[in-house]
Amino acid sequence: MTHPTRRGVIAGASSLAALSAGGAFAQSAPTNPVMLNIIDVAGNLQLTQASIEKFARDNPKLISRLNFSRAPSPELPAKLKAQQDANRVDIDMVLTGPGAMSDGIQQGLWVDVWKSHTASLPKAEDIYHEQALMMQRNFGQNEGVAVVYSPSGPLFEYMADKVKTVPKTAEEFLAYVKQNPNRFTYARPLNSGPGWTFLQGMPYILGDSDPTDPMNGWAKTWTYLKELGTAIDYYPTGTAATMKELGDGTRDCIVSTLGWDINPRALGIVPKEAKVFTIANTHWIPDTQFMCIPKGVAAEKIPVILALMSHLLKPESQAATYDKGYFYPGPAIKGVTLAMAPKESQDVLKEFGRPEYDGLISSLPTRPPLTPARLVAAFRRWDQEIGVGHAPK
Repeated sequence: MTHPTRRGVIAGASSLAALSAGGAFAQSAPTNPVMLNIIDVAGNLQLTQASIEKFARDNPKLISRLNFSRAPSPELPAKLKAQQDANRVDIDMVLTGPGAMSDGIQQGLWVDVWKSHTASLPKAEDIYHEQALMMQRNFGQNEGVAVVYSPSGPLFEYMADKVKTVPKTAEEFLAYVKQNPNRFTYARPLNSGPGWTFLQGMPYILGDSDPTDPMNGWAKTWTYLKELGTAIDYYPTGTAATMKELGDGTRDCIVSTLGWDINPRALGIVPKEAKVFTIANTHWIPDTQFMCIPKGVAAEKIPVILALMSHLLKPESQAATYDKGYFYPGPAIKGVTLAMAPKESQDVLKEFGRPEYDGLISSLPTRPPLTPARLVAAFRRWDQEIGVGHAPK
């Protein structure tokens, strides 16, 4: 997923001694400090880069240098597979959302850190809050370490001066889109958090026979999305493009999520006065970003990466993930409140957050995303049946 660029501010630090005492550094430290190549395909560095850099500064005996890079999520699995086949893996840690995470599990690209390195990570049930633990078990499985969490969406974001009557049901929304062709769009689900949650949320909204089975249980959803597509000119490749189009007046309504509503307004990409709505039978489809280690990483780097992962799960690092609302709320672990976040984060959320969000988060039911294999199948089917013929501009 491609996101507007900005960084969080981090308070506090963890030392090597603290990590050792906490059991997060069970393996021996490297003889010499290592260079880590970290790739982000989810926009996660906006939430974690400052914490990662702080860890490196505090532990010069572990890390000599950090190299950060970013890439579109769909491109990563093939790149990693090629490196692994050639025994030349030059990516040490991946920060990923659901797309590359799922593909990587299916292709066997990731180290099963929760099984192979149990003693080097905190116990999941001890640190994660209930919803993040659900995502960790059902989605991250043994390979991904959940680092941030959001109830996510689906939400619809709109300009009130353009959408005079807000749809309340799926039927009303379809009628609105068809009456206002090319004024609504959403991004390709494989590369978009809002697109991802919208795709998986519609089976619940429409009352499909099995919302967990996109191949055999989504008859109503696929029919609905095809009909919706008759009034959509194209599907952008990423969420940022939809936000830009809402901001410049090209669109009147787009698919959004909690974080994608708050953050682009805070950044000035979308007008502050933009509003959001949900439709009947909405269920939260939460989003989680994970830390993964590709198979083939040099053995001496593994304990360093595990120590870094543990550092990013500490309260100080987690409090920074409130950021400017990008992955709202953000923290994946228990007991991290907005009051613990940097003042900048508190100020932004006071101005651009929405009072109704706490009520929506507590009142709407939450359902886990599709399993990785079924998510990959859903992405593929959307590309083949919905996205086809709607090439990006």
